Amino acid sequence: MGRGKAAAQAAHASVDAVLSIVKSKREDWVRWLDEWVGGGQMKVVLRVDSEKELLEIYENALKLGLPASIIRDAGRTQLPPGTLTAVAVGPAPEDLVDRVTGHLKLY
Repeated sequence: MGRGKAAAQAAHASVDAVLSIVKSKREDWVRWLDEWVGGGQMKVVLRVDSEKELLEIYENALKLGLPASIIRDAGRTQLPPGTLTAVAVGPAPEDLVDRVTGHLKLY
């Protein structure tokens, strides 16, 4: 996928993760969100080598009780419908996010 498409997919994942936190009303997630907003909303874009690895990142985040979002493309432009394109992990404490994503390289 092109860089613009990747940026859009990352944005979809980020927005979806925040909305899921708000809807969840989980006190820990809402506190993490408030801290993230107050701290400048840091985002780090990383890469994986396969859809399988992307799915593993998502599943590992959920196992740790972290907010996470996974995005499947609608298939209107570059990718077939349903293609996994992005995962957002957090906002959450950096040490917890790093347990899931710390081995990944920057995009």
